[in-house]
Amino acid sequence: MSITEEQREFQLAVREFVESEVRPVIGDHYERGEFPAELVRKLGELGVAGVMLPEEYGGAGMDLLTFCLALEEIAKVDSGLATTLEASATLGAEGIALFGTEDQKKRWLPRLASGEGLCAFGLTEPGGGTDAGHTETRAELVDGEWVINGAKCFITNSGTEMTDLIVVTATTGPGEVSTIIVPNGTPGLSVGPLYSKVGWHTSDTRPVFLDDCRVPEENLLGPRGKGLGQFLNLLARGRVAIAAIATGLAQGCVDESLAQANDREAFGKAIGNYQSIAFMLADMKLRAHTSRLAYLDAATMDLESKEFIAAAAMAKLHASDAAVQNAREGTQIFGGYGFMNETLVARHWRDCKILEIGEGTNEVQRMLIARSMGLNG
Repeated sequence: MSITEEQREFQLAVREFVESEVRPVIGDHYERGEFPAELVRKLGELGVAGVMLPEEYGGAGMDLLTFCLALEEIAKVDSGLATTLEASATLGAEGIALFGTEDQKKRWLPRLASGEGLCAFGLTEPGGGTDAGHTETRAELVDGEWVINGAKCFITNSGTEMTDLIVVTATTGPGEVSTIIVPNGTPGLSVGPLYSKVGWHTSDTRPVFLDDCRVPEENLLGPRGKGLGQFLNLLARGRVAIAAIATGLAQGCVDESLAQANDREAFGKAIGNYQSIAFMLADMKLRAHTSRLAYLDAATMDLESKEFIAAAAMAKLHASDAAVQNAREGTQIFGGYGFMNETLVARHWRDCKILEIGEGTNEVQRMLIARSMGLNG
C-alpha cells in the first residue's frame, strides 16, 4: 500500500492545482450550476484524465491507485468536478481500453486521455435503477448497423460541450446484453435538460434518449452479449474511485472544520478548545483516515491483480458513510454559516448523499460483502 515517489509528486501537483485554480472559482460555478469545462481541460493537461490509459494512446500508463490519489485531492474542494473525471475514465475510457478494438482505441482514447473529450456511460434506465440487468433498451442489427431504441437516466457527462461519445448497454438478443459506442451527434441520439439536483451542481447529469439511433456494426464494444460482464468489471474499479472521492469530501470537511474551530470563538475562547468540538473533529479525522486506508487497500489489490470486489465494496460503503457523517458534523461546527451555500461544508453537505447511491447503493455493497463471506446477503 506504499505510495511511490512518482505517485506522490503527481498527487502534490494535483493538490497545488486544486488550491490555486479550482478553489478560488468553483463556488461560483456551483452557485450558477455551471459545468467547469475549462477546469476539466486543465486537469486533463495535468494528466488526470489519462493517467490509467496506455501510453501509446496518449495516457500515462499508470494505475487506479494513482488516479484515486488525484480524485481525493479534487474532491476535497468539489466532488462534482471529481466525478466528471471519474465517470469518463473508469466507466468510459477504461472500457474502450480494456474491451475495444484497435480502431476504437485509436479513434477515441487520445482525446479522452488529453481531457479534450469526455465519455458518458449509459447503463441506468428509468425502470431499472439498482437492477443493472434490467435492460429495456433494444439494439437490432439491420443491414450492418445497430438500430437502438430506449432511454437512460442519471447519465453523467451526457450533455456537455466536451462529450465525444456515450457508451450504452442494450439488449441485442434473448438473454444477452451488449455494449455499443454511440458518438455524440448521431441522429436519433438526444439528451434531455439538466436535472435539478440536490448537489453536484458542477457535474453534468441528464437523461438520454435513443430513437431509431443507428451506428455501424463495428461500434459494438467487446463481444456481443458480454456487456453486463464488462460493466461489472468496470464498476468494481469505479467503486474504488468513488471511495476516493468520498474520502476527499470527508477530508475536506476535516480541513475546513478544523480551521473554523480554531478561528471561531464562543464564550471567550476558540470553539475547538471545547471537548465536544474537539472530539467531533477527532472522529471526523478518524473516518477520513480509515476511508483512505480502505480505498488504498482495494486499489493495491487491483494493481496486484487480486480479487478485489469485496474490498471495493467495503471501501465504497465505508467512505461514503464517512463523507455523509463528516459533512453533517462539519456543517454543525460551522453553525449558521454551515447553512450558507457560500461555505464549502454546505456544498459538501449537499453533495455527499449521492455517494451512498451512485456506483451501486450501499445496500448493494453490503450484499456483495455478505456474499464474499459465503452468505446469501
